[in-house]
Formats: sequence, structure tokens, C-alpha cells
Amino acid sequence: MGKLTVNVLRAVLVVVLVGTVFVQVSMVWALAADPETGTLPLTSFRVITILGMVTAQVALVCIWRLVTMVRRGTVFSEAAFRYVNGMTGAFVAAALLWFTVTALNAPGQREDPGVTVIMAGIGVAVLGVALIVHVLRMLLAQAVARDVEASRMQAELAEVI
Repeated sequence: MGKLTVNVLRAVLVVVLVGTVFVQVSMVWALAADPETGTLPLTSFRVITILGMVTAQVALVCIWRLVTMVRRGTVFSEAAFRYVNGMTGAFVAAALLWFTVTALNAPGQREDPGVTVIMAGIGVAVLGVALIVHVLRMLLAQAVARDVEASRMQAELAEVI
């Protein structure tokens, strides 16, 4: 992976991470500064939004760590599995949160149930991304196993020579 690609990817990750943190802080500030009620009007949609951004942040941090490992040439190691598993978990959590939003929104869509079907389809698509990441994890496992085997064979060859 080239330096330019890594730097552009990192810049995008920083912008998205800072953006999500800004929105979370703004939401907490707006909730705390509600002059009318004097309480925190924490609706289910606000909680889901905050948790959804946390899932995005987890995925971003995992991607950052994996890019760092790629740049160092250490991605084909057992340590990479932690970050790939983190990404899979973040996508599954995001899909579950989206399905929750779909279920909460469904009663208001009785006259137009197509919206609920489309929203459910988006949730299935997010689960599909989690499955793709899982398949990529299996490919990483195969690559790590082959790398270990190649190192073992190289050590045996070095002993023979």
C-alpha cells in the first residue's frame, strides 16, 4: 500500500471520526442545555444514534490499526484478528441498531409500508458487509497459516543447508 493511499485514507478516517465525535458532543450538549424541561430528554432514537456513531468509531479505529499493520508489513499475524473481529462486531451491532430503528419507525409507516421494507433491506445490506468482513477474516486466517508454514519450512531448509 503506497504512502499516498495510506495518508489519504487516514485523512478520511480522521475527518469521519472527528465528525462523529462532534455530533455526539453536540447531542449531549443539546440534551444538557434543554431550558424547557430541565431534564435530559433521551429518546430511543437519540440513544440509537449515539450508539450507532460508537459502532462507526469502533470500525474506524480498527481500520486505522489494520492500515498501520499493512504499512509495517505485520498484517499477516494473529494480532490482526482482533481488529477484524472488532470490525465485524461493529457492523453487526450497527445492523441490529438499524433494525431497531426500523421497528420503532414501522408503526408510523402503516400507510406506506414500503419505507419499512426499504429500511429492513438496508439493515440486511449492513449485515452483508459484516459477512464480507468475516469472509475476509477467513482469507486472512489462511494467509497467516501459510505464512507460518512458509517460515517453518524456511527454517528447516536453513538447517539442512
